[in-house]
Amino acid sequence: MYIGLDLGTSGLKGILMDEDQAVIAEATAPLSVSRPHPGWSEQAPSDWITAAETVLDQLSLHGLGAVRGIGLSGQMHGATLLDKSDQVLRPCILWNDTRSHEEAAELDGDPMFRRLTGNIVFPGFTAPKVMWIAKHEPAVRDALAHVLLPKDYLRLWLTGDHVAEMSDASGTSWLDTGARDWNDDLLTATGLDRSHMPRLVEGSAVSGTMRAALAARWGIPAGTIVAGGGGDNAASGVGVGVVRAGDAFVSLGTSGVLFAANDGYQPDADTAVHTFCHAVPKTWHQMGVILSCTDALNWFAGLVGQDAATLTGELGSLQAPGATRFLPYLGGERTPLNSASVRGAFVGLEHATDRQAATRAVLEGVTFAFRDCRDALAATGTKVERLLAVGGGSRSDYWLRAIATALNCTVQVPVAGDFGGAFGAARLALMAASGAGAEIATLPKIARVIEPDATLKDAFDEGHAGFCATRSAIMALNTASNRTSP
Repeated sequence: MYIGLDLGTSGLKGILMDEDQAVIAEATAPLSVSRPHPGWSEQAPSDWITAAETVLDQLSLHGLGAVRGIGLSGQMHGATLLDKSDQVLRPCILWNDTRSHEEAAELDGDPMFRRLTGNIVFPGFTAPKVMWIAKHEPAVRDALAHVLLPKDYLRLWLTGDHVAEMSDASGTSWLDTGARDWNDDLLTATGLDRSHMPRLVEGSAVSGTMRAALAARWGIPAGTIVAGGGGDNAASGVGVGVVRAGDAFVSLGTSGVLFAANDGYQPDADTAVHTFCHAVPKTWHQMGVILSCTDALNWFAGLVGQDAATLTGELGSLQAPGATRFLPYLGGERTPLNSASVRGAFVGLEHATDRQAATRAVLEGVTFAFRDCRDALAATGTKVERLLAVGGGSRSDYWLRAIATALNCTVQVPVAGDFGGAFGAARLALMAASGAGAEIATLPKIARVIEPDATLKDAFDEGHAGFCATRSAIMALNTASNRTSP
């Protein structure tokens, strides 16, 4: 058997998988986010350990004596800062924290960063966070000995080793993404060196073995390997079988991702597309990322005092976009805007805007943000003709029909099952323990296929054009407001 642990923002999920890749059991433990100031987002790494203990306690009820490997997946970009004794120096600064936007802009102004990493230095990435720490929390910076990504802090607890892998490391701004290695010049530019960095392995390779005391606690065999694993999206790519050029998926989670696998390295940082190493060797992937996907729907659901499933369930058949528009930029945006300051908006509100119309506007706004990502990927030469749909938002047929029509591509919905980061992590554990390769990461069986609605294609094209015009106007207002703020 194999265990996959996925450290998300709102919870940690674990699955137990057999050698035939059938899921035997799953367990979850919730996590909370602290937001002590506007734009800040933090978690205590000790909470991750508590959550992992809870999940392993639950999985152990099924017997773990046949476990041969553990894989890790996790939220990317988080700055987990440790001293020389591996004590946590402060709460982890998470992926959706935008406090380091000035430091990110400073680093991005050096052409070396885009040239070597293949990406814009986004405020959510790890390197600018360490620069922010150096400026605002110098005592923490002085004590800093190790920087780990969130899932790799779990690995340190599991194995006692400082190890990372290429897909997660790609989101730090310290990795030469083409060479799949830390870059000394990038590290030096942020006041660090390789001694601060974990050792790198491929996601399907062995990163270490489980500490004897922990293995004994849950009845796991001594010497059980821990695989490199992957960043959450790369691990999800493995889980859903998107590991070959031409395959792609759309993830409707807290954030939204349009993810395409590539067998070559083809960055174009100016598009704000993420070009990262995949979690399997000699493979890369590209992502368009939007920061508020189901997060936007859940925000609206809370605003109107209803749950998201009820809101989407009452919509009926797909309709043309209406007069009311929604920009889903609740906490800035990645692709294609690279803006920490842009904010969302409802526009075109009228007496006819009832709850259903507003819900449709929210879904359309996120859908049009995905279309922006599709266009950004196309600018790099990556064409998306069909998508697998994963994540909690994929339970809404209305939303999937809107995405298929707005992006003019087929959307495939897998049969019921978990194909997310935890499943991908378990697959990576199987690879590491058995020596198997990406061939075991097969595509799931498809339950149904959603085709674009040809009768509404022009209406969604017009809706996207209106969305873009509204976005430009709102960004101009944001800029003017920033200029006049004290």
